[in-house]
Amino acid sequence: MPTAILTGSPVPGSSIEGDLRSLGFDVRTASDAGEAEALLAAVPGDLRVAVVDARFVGHEHALRLGLTDPRFPIAAIPGAVTAQPAGRQALTRAIARENSASGSAAPGSAAHGSAPARAAAGVEDVDSLADRIVTALDADGADVHRPELGSLVAEVPADPQARNEARQAVAAVDDEAVRLKSAVKARDGFFTTHFISPYSRYLARWCARRGLTPNQVTTASLITALIAAACAATGTRGGFVAAGVLLIASFVLDCTDGQLARYSLQYSTLGAWLDATFDRAKEYAYYAGLALGAARGGDDVWALALGAMVLQTCRHVVDFSFNEANHDATANTSPTAALSDKLDSVGWTVWVRRMIVLPIGERWAMIAVLTAATTPRITFYALLVGCAFAATYTTAGRVLRSLTRKARRTDRAAQALADLADSGPLTELLARRLPAGIRIPAPLGASAGVVLLVLAAAFDGPGFSLLLAAVLYVLLCADAVARPLKGALDWLVPPLFRAGEYCTVLILAAKAGADGALPAAFGLVAAVAYHHYDTVYRIRGDAGAPPAWLVRAIGGQDGRTLLVAVLAVALTASQFTVALTVLAVAVAVVVLVESIRFWVAAHRAGAPSVHDEGEPA
Repeated sequence: MPTAILTGSPVPGSSIEGDLRSLGFDVRTASDAGEAEALLAAVPGDLRVAVVDARFVGHEHALRLGLTDPRFPIAAIPGAVTAQPAGRQALTRAIARENSASGSAAPGSAAHGSAPARAAAGVEDVDSLADRIVTALDADGADVHRPELGSLVAEVPADPQARNEARQAVAAVDDEAVRLKSAVKARDGFFTTHFISPYSRYLARWCARRGLTPNQVTTASLITALIAAACAATGTRGGFVAAGVLLIASFVLDCTDGQLARYSLQYSTLGAWLDATFDRAKEYAYYAGLALGAARGGDDVWALALGAMVLQTCRHVVDFSFNEANHDATANTSPTAALSDKLDSVGWTVWVRRMIVLPIGERWAMIAVLTAATTPRITFYALLVGCAFAATYTTAGRVLRSLTRKARRTDRAAQALADLADSGPLTELLARRLPAGIRIPAPLGASAGVVLLVLAAAFDGPGFSLLLAAVLYVLLCADAVARPLKGALDWLVPPLFRAGEYCTVLILAAKAGADGALPAAFGLVAAVAYHHYDTVYRIRGDAGAPPAWLVRAIGGQDGRTLLVAVLAVALTASQFTVALTVLAVAVAVVVLVESIRFWVAAHRAGAPSVHDEGEPA
């Protein structure tokens, strides 16, 4: 159990001890810094510990934000400071310094931190051991998280009058209302903001009061979506209506899990991964369900389902690559970005700009309504048109920003793009052997390779020109990644590679014309896309890319693309279908087993807790 050490003189009528116990702390009291240091040393090193001034006045939710958020090793609010195991050493040093200084310096003197320094840290000039510890931590260069409290009260009053005023301020603000409001994502789509969040936040509170965890709600959302996919697969009008209703219900639960995490501060590495991964699994399983349902009615829409998955995945990779290339770039300014910020300052344009990119809320609402009211074919047509427009809009904006900004990209950004490129051993070998003199700009080379490959597959199918285009594609891929991806448009390389691989599989499966070829291709692209999403989530979590052996085992994007081209040329249509199925199963097993092993091990090892706000698209 985490321990809270109460310091200073207790105040009659104070609720601080009860508030700390309600937050799960074992409360101990210390009369001075020396006793607090001794109590701190007695707390096991694998437990969270907090030092709180007994005179603290404030909202319980302010304490919750300051003392229980698992994402930060050290955090503080006025009158309280906490440290997780990763921050215990810094806290121990700071309290030892205060203990040694307290015997030789009066409160408020330089040894306790000068008044200006304490004021700059947002701390009143009151003799509070917790606040002096925070000042010492700042002096040591420790990264102290200070949550944004907004209208919540957290302070250590200097006298009875100030205490009375602070209590009145506490009574004037309903911290439960603040807690509910803060449970909703600050930036979200129009549909989610106005049609889901107004009631899903209360569902999140209901779940919290019954001890449910965000991961349990995430799992319930996945199960609901899979049931929706099964209903769509029946091919009946009743099944389609039920599928649409259940898809919306799944989305409500999808919003609820994040709101529950924010409401109860239940963040974890595993939870962020499950939330992100299950979103993709739900959407793509639903596409498959629609395709199966259409097939029962005699309409083959597997190519449309696969096209929707390819387009949506490539959209996400554009977002991921652009963000990774620019999130720590220096001199990262652009007139286009300034114009975008200016437009966002005008109320109505914010919602229009969020809606036209077809974020997950709008997208799922459209899919659900069209499923219930029309046919799978019409649903996919609308989805493809909407996503194509959104992809064009967002990609064009990012290209303009990249061309007009003068950013110097870091080695970390270049490495992230190289990891997202998913180059296999063949490309790595060629990149080391290619003459430096023939190298062309990475986006241009990747674009040329993709165009040659897709045109050969579309117009010639499984013939000699396809093999030639596949070989040229691999050579151009190697040339594109032979140098660090630090150019203005080099973030386009990973999404171009995704488009090349996925579209080649789609076109060749459609050209094969055999029963089951497109469903097999759908399974293969789904397995590979999972690997690419998993790479993104690892990079975002500062865990690095998947191990090199995994990338080599599944061939890299270049190796898989070349293999599919060779199989299409060498095999009959039915044999090609079997080969795609085997390849899909093999890739899925390898990447799923390694991914689950990695994330579960990271969670058990105590990886830093994170909370992914999610992609708006």
